[in-house]
Formats: sequence, C-alpha cells, structure tokens
Amino acid sequence: MSFDVMFSPMKIGTMEVKNRVVMTAAEFSLGQMNGEPTERMINYFEERAKGGVGLIIPGICRVNDMAAASTFTQLSMSRDSHIEPMREMVNRIHKYGAKLCIQLHHPGRQGYCSSINSLPLLMPIEKRIPKITGVLFKATPLLLGMEQKKICMSQQAPSKCELSAHGAMRIHAMSKHEVQKLRDDFIAAAVRCKKAGVDAVELHSTHGYILHQFLSPNTNRRTDEYGGSFDNRLRFITEIINGIKEQCGKDYPLIVRLTVDEFYDKIGMPEKGYHLETGIEIAKRLEALGVDAINVSSACYDTYNYWLEPTSFEPGWRAYLAKAVKEAVNIPVIAANFIRSPEQAERQLEEGYQDFVGSARNFICDPYWAKKAQEGHPEKIRRCIGCLHCIKSFINNAATKGTPGECALNPAVGIEKEYASMQKTGSGAAVAVIGAGPAGLTAAITLARRGFAPVIFEKESEAGGQVNIAAAGPFKDKLHWAVEDLQREAEELGVEIRLNTEATADMLKELNPAAVVLATGGTPVRPQSIEGINGENVVTAPEILLGKKVIENSRVVVVGSGLTGLETTEKLNELGNKVTVIEMADKIAGAAWFQFVDDSLSRIKPYRTEFMLSTKLLSVDSDGVTVENKKGGKEKLTADLVVLSMGVRPNNALLKELEGAGIKCVAVGDADRGGTIGNATQSAFHTAMSI
Repeated sequence: MSFDVMFSPMKIGTMEVKNRVVMTAAEFSLGQMNGEPTERMINYFEERAKGGVGLIIPGICRVNDMAAASTFTQLSMSRDSHIEPMREMVNRIHKYGAKLCIQLHHPGRQGYCSSINSLPLLMPIEKRIPKITGVLFKATPLLLGMEQKKICMSQQAPSKCELSAHGAMRIHAMSKHEVQKLRDDFIAAAVRCKKAGVDAVELHSTHGYILHQFLSPNTNRRTDEYGGSFDNRLRFITEIINGIKEQCGKDYPLIVRLTVDEFYDKIGMPEKGYHLETGIEIAKRLEALGVDAINVSSACYDTYNYWLEPTSFEPGWRAYLAKAVKEAVNIPVIAANFIRSPEQAERQLEEGYQDFVGSARNFICDPYWAKKAQEGHPEKIRRCIGCLHCIKSFINNAATKGTPGECALNPAVGIEKEYASMQKTGSGAAVAVIGAGPAGLTAAITLARRGFAPVIFEKESEAGGQVNIAAAGPFKDKLHWAVEDLQREAEELGVEIRLNTEATADMLKELNPAAVVLATGGTPVRPQSIEGINGENVVTAPEILLGKKVIENSRVVVVGSGLTGLETTEKLNELGNKVTVIEMADKIAGAAWFQFVDDSLSRIKPYRTEFMLSTKLLSVDSDGVTVENKKGGKEKLTADLVVLSMGVRPNNALLKELEGAGIKCVAVGDADRGGTIGNATQSAFHTAMSI
C-alpha cells in the first residue's frame, strides 16, 4: 500500500509541513528544573525528526514558574532566558525538515500543589550544585504526602468545584487579577517562542487542563465575565488568542488542542461537562478568532481512558470526533484517534476524517515509524501495544526521581545518542538466552547490537512466554504485537531462536556461552498451605484465559483481584458464570495501574460480580471455599470451580543448576521478579548492557 496522502505537504496557516504526520505532545520529564531543554531532550526529538515526522509538538510547556508547573523538569517559556536554549532545539529539528510547535500549558486543578512556588526556590540550588537534583527528588514523596493530607497551598482553578480524579488536593477560584495575569503569561510565552524561531504554538485546551477548565460548565462556575454563559466561558481563551495574534502577528501559526467531548457519559455522568455539539461550536468560534488548526482530542483526568486509551480500545474508535469538527470548520484538523498503523492513518486521511494524523505513543515506541512507512516497510514498525508503561513510568519517575519516562518496547527513550553509538564489545561471543518472551527477546536484541551472538532456547513451540497468557484476555490481543515485532527484530539481527528446545546445563556447556540470561518467566502461585488447594475443582487463571478449562453457567470463585484476576473474571462473566472475587487487600487490584482497573471494571460491572475485599481464603472443598474476613468472621461460599489468580513466582530453578555447573547466569523479567511487560523488558535491557 502506498501512503500518498500521508506524505504530501500541507499548510497550517503560513507554515508548510512536509507531510501529514504529527508527533503530538506527551510529557516525558526530559528537561531541566529551569525549564531549558537538556541535550537529552533535544536528542530525543531530533531522533523523531530524523525518523520522518513532519511536525513535532513536545510535551507541556509552562508559561509561569510560580504556579503553572506540572513537573519539575518540563519545558518553560516563562522568561526571556528561555529563548536561546529553545533556538538550539529548533535548529536541531529543522535540520531534518521537521517543524516545531510548542504547547503552552497550565494544569489548573490537575496540577500538584507541591509545585506551587517551589521552582523559584529549587532552580538556584540546581544551578549552583547540579548533582543535587537527585537529592531534591528524594524529598518529593514527603511533599506529595503533605499534599494528600491537604497541608499544601491551593492550586489555581477557574472556580471552586470538585477536585479532579487525579491532581491537586486543594484548589481556589482565581481572582480576576490572577486570570488576567495568566492570560498575559500565555501571550508572553508565545512571543518568546516566535523570537526563538519556533514555527507555531499550540494552546493546550484539552484533557482537563486550565484552558479546558474555563470552557467546561463542570469546572467553570464563575459568575463574572469569565464564566456562566457560553460566550463568557470562552472569554479567557479568546483574550489569549487575540493577544497572541496582536503581538506575534496574524500570520504566526496558532493551533488549539481541544477537547470536543468530555465523555462524562462514558462513566455514567451524562449531565456533567459538555458533549460533541458544544465542542463543535467551540471549534467554529476558534476558527472565527483566527486559529490556524484544531488538534481534536477528548476527555479529562476524570475520564482518563477516553483520551489515553489502554490496550483494549479499538484503533480509530473516536475518529468520528475529528470528522465532525472537520465538517464544521475550514481550517486543518489534526487528530490522534488511537492510530496504530500507517494503513489506518492513510485510510482516515483519504476518507476525510482529518488533515493530519497525530500520535505520541507511536513515535515514542518507534522514532522511525514515518520513515519506515514512507520507504515502503510498514511491516518493520515496532508497534505501540497500549500497555501504558510510558505514562505510568513517567508519573512515577518524574514525581520521585527526576528521571524520564520509559517505553516498554523501546529502551532507547532518553538515551538516543548512547543507544545509536552502542559499543560493539561482544566480539562474536555466544550468549545463551533461555526463554523467548519479551524479556528474553529484548536481551537477545540488545546483546546482538553489542556484537554478541545470542542463542535463544525456548521450550514451547512459539515465542511469547507470559504475554501469550496476557494476550488471551478479553480485548488484549494487541499485546501479542510486542512478541511479533521483537521476534522479527531479533531475527533480522541474526539471533538464533531454537523453539521446542528446553535448555539444559549440558546443552549450555556445549555452547560455551560468555553468559546466560535466564528469562523463563514465572509460574502461578498455588499455596500448598491451604487445605484442598490441589483439588480437582481448583484451576489457575492461565488455564481459563488460554481456554484449557472451560466452564459455563456455573458458580465460580476467583481468588485474587489483580489484573489477571479481573481479566479472568471478564472471561468467566462472558460465559454466563456467576462470579465472586475474593481479595485479601482492601482494594481491588491495588498494585495495578488505575487505567487498566477502570477499564476492566467497566466491563465487569454489568454482570454484578461480587467483590469480597479484606477476605482471606482458608480452605477449598468439593463444593466451594471457606473464607475469613478481617474481623475473623468465617463464611462458606458455594462454588463449582475455584480459580487461583494469586500472582506468579519466579521460574528460576535452572539458575542454581547452572551456577552449580560453573555457568555464569543472571535472571531477568518474571524469572527475577513478577511485573509488567515494561518491567521485564527494562530489566532485560539493563542486564544485557551490563554483560
């Protein structure tokens, strides 16, 4: 398939973009506390420009250091001293024919109170003692803990309203002076961007941040000229747009990233916020104000899964939003629309859904996504699987370490130059990798790039390991893309993969490897201390997910409410079973990333599954289980089948055997400790780099 439309040029105002491919904004914590780009950040975006992206929009750029920070290491254009450092990033991106647009942002009620007024105090310390950054970040758990207890300053918001599902613990309604001061901050930041040679600016009026908050009747309950009616709710962004056009010139390209549907109806609250009809009216008003393009998005932090989709969502599910806007305006429409393939992108362009195809995660996962498509090799693209390791790692790392986010399938994120110039010190030495799941494949790819000759031993007839189980869950088939793409990459690098081959000490001695990487995954926990745990009516979650055990229209007890337990429950529900889930903790899937929990529960809820929290499994017999609650009360639950989803324990018995035979061996992924695909691949990469 050719991609003629996607790789044709198009203008946004006076700015001509060489193709229709846009890297939309995603903050990854690659900057400095003072808001300047680091060399690491510039390398990161330069790699995407080199990879063929036409327009790059980096993550959130603050317009004010006092109260507008979302992370300590995001970009800033709040001061004139930011102009020259930004010019360097512009020049580096321009080398490859790409354009740069800076996204101007303020978090409002979704910001962290701990960031208020803290940057002006921390930046001088960082400047004098650069290495103190790590020490400073060790204090953030304390700051966040104080925030949770509401021992913190209040974050700016258009008005008093309920707190966001994720964000500030205290908010206050902005005074008119604060509103107008922030308006001027946005305008001044845009002026600095133009002076730095930035090709365009984007106002971040989506995902529940402050510009979006002013637009929404759910968060803007003001009674002055900045709230109430539709016109008044648009007044704040109108004044910003008019100010930018006046001070930067009407020909300076201005984009608005806009939530056109808050999607509160998706979480059972249709009376809240605004819907598509209002979103279209806002887009039309923005066009009339002289905005040069609308970057269509949706939702906010309260409806997180409807702008940052997890694996289960269907690619293109919200393309209708962009099409509705495109039919209503005569300026270019950019939209992400959960695009996962060049074929999908080209189809949506051809069918008139949008003018530019946007994505952040595609280009995080594979910086050369566009170039591979343009050169006729879309099959070589490393596909994003929607595992959300990027957002999870970013939030955890940015908040407590000051380190960047990660990608589950691209270990080069944040170290692009080092990865490209990786020293080939392997000298062709053999290295054995035992297990062909994501951890084993990642280890082998890394070792091959370092000049080793990896051999993978896989006892099963296909690669995949634990992912084959995870991908068998409802709507999780995209997870298997990780295995397909990693296996293809490994084979292209000359890695030998021996399927149906269980490694033994003798086999490895014959290979005489420089090292052995154990990536044998984990096995389901089945506590032998529990009476009846080995009964005929007891199975493990993988047996249900893989279809090895099928039960219909029966009573089932699932032990454990982690993600695997929830996915197993979904499958059992679909087969007409009445399911009860027992969980020792006081929270469903407490260790799991909240988006996946919300996603699964949205499908489980209609089946009226019973969840018994703070409940311990005591014993199993032929007609059910006996459980104990936290007060010591015991109860018998009748069940035809008991499904164990109590986690996995490392499958690393071979480790001691090999060490006993004098063979150096190191465990990675679930063979070391249980975790996600991202945890497994990151541990495999770092281990392979240390060999």
